[in-house]
Amino acid sequence: MTVARWFLALGALNAALAVALGAAGAHALKAQLAATDPGGLFPLALQYHQMNALGLVAAGLAVARFPAIRPFAWSGWLLLAGIVLFSGNLYLRSIAGIHGLHAVTPFGGFAFIAGWLAFAAGALRLGKDGA
Repeated sequence: MTVARWFLALGALNAALAVALGAAGAHALKAQLAATDPGGLFPLALQYHQMNALGLVAAGLAVARFPAIRPFAWSGWLLLAGIVLFSGNLYLRSIAGIHGLHAVTPFGGFAFIAGWLAFAAGALRLGKDGA
């Protein structure tokens, strides 16, 4: 499977997972979140998860169309890392009450920022280098 296909599939699966987690948070996990997430980390995790899942789809489309522009591939990998490190950590903290890994959350945020900057760098290379 090509990198573009991986990004498209993982982006779509992450978008579906974010919707499912949102539904679970509004219904099945509502009482639990009231007890384990007084700071409201769960909605923040959902927001970043959904937004960056769509960014992962965009990276997949960009890699498929412009495979020679490497920053698009970097963008996808960084956004995926951000989803795991940032949103994943916030989900663990808000749903399961696991707080021992909170130090990795900023690395996920950095991965999100770097992923979007890489996407911008790829966009700025359009029309150059034969792309």
